[in-house]
Amino acid sequence: MTGGEPPRDDAGSGTDPAPGGTSGQTTSGGGGFSSVDSPAESPKGTTGDASAGPEGSEGAQGSDTAGRALAAPTAPDGRRSAGPPVPVTGTERHGMFGQHGSGDTSGYGGLITAPYVPVPAERPYGGWFDDLADRLADAMAARSIPGSAISQVSVEHGEITLAVPREHLVSLLWTLRDDPGLRFELASSISGVDYGIGVPRRLHVVYELTSMTWRRRIRLEVAVDVDDATVPSAVGVYPTADWHEREIWDMFGIVFSGHPGLTRILMPDDWDGHPQRKDYPLGGIPVEYKGAEIPPPDERRRYG
Repeated sequence: MTGGEPPRDDAGSGTDPAPGGTSGQTTSGGGGFSSVDSPAESPKGTTGDASAGPEGSEGAQGSDTAGRALAAPTAPDGRRSAGPPVPVTGTERHGMFGQHGSGDTSGYGGLITAPYVPVPAERPYGGWFDDLADRLADAMAARSIPGSAISQVSVEHGEITLAVPREHLVSLLWTLRDDPGLRFELASSISGVDYGIGVPRRLHVVYELTSMTWRRRIRLEVAVDVDDATVPSAVGVYPTADWHEREIWDMFGIVFSGHPGLTRILMPDDWDGHPQRKDYPLGGIPVEYKGAEIPPPDERRRYG
């Protein structure tokens, strides 16, 4: 469901009228973009950082380049060719219940579950997703954001997900928030995921964005390697990302560069490790908290 039709921007217009006839976004003298609720001078990390260099470069090729990012053909391996390949989410699993060597005679122990790979979607996506893709492509072209800013588009279960390389994350967030035809004003949730040891780029950051103006929701996903777990902070675009990013750092150890105060929010400041990583011990070790020691599960007193 949509809350009406987002307005189409007139090509070459210096002012994009926001819904309701107010001035939503103006073009500054230097070619960057400013918003009624963002700094007039684009700070570090805004769409101005993604501006193209010389004429004819990838970022200055107009809407065709940005459009290909949202409707790129698949490569021979079945993945989209606009950006880096989207990593698998999980590992190959054998058996059904995770038990081995138990003398299973049911046959379930012979099951093999392949790791899941997000399926790239092809146009038309269906519903309002195609309108969103067209408007986003136009907005990316207007801000000279290259087509490689979107690695893959997936549509499953009535939801659309954009896989985004981290170097283009903040530029896309500014675009999705400020463009009058998009207006994703709210970052309703930012969460972390660890898909386990042996998975390439196993740590993911998932951004759930909501447009209260147009009643739409989309998802952005950034994947990083555990040895280089750094993602640009979204606090400059969405101030409510502050505590979300602190919790992700606390639980998963992903560093958000540019965060105003990246400290733990759940665990004590001197806690060792990040509890929701898949390689964090589940139990069987002493756990200390404020001077008290909780014994391992197999050493605790049992009642009954």
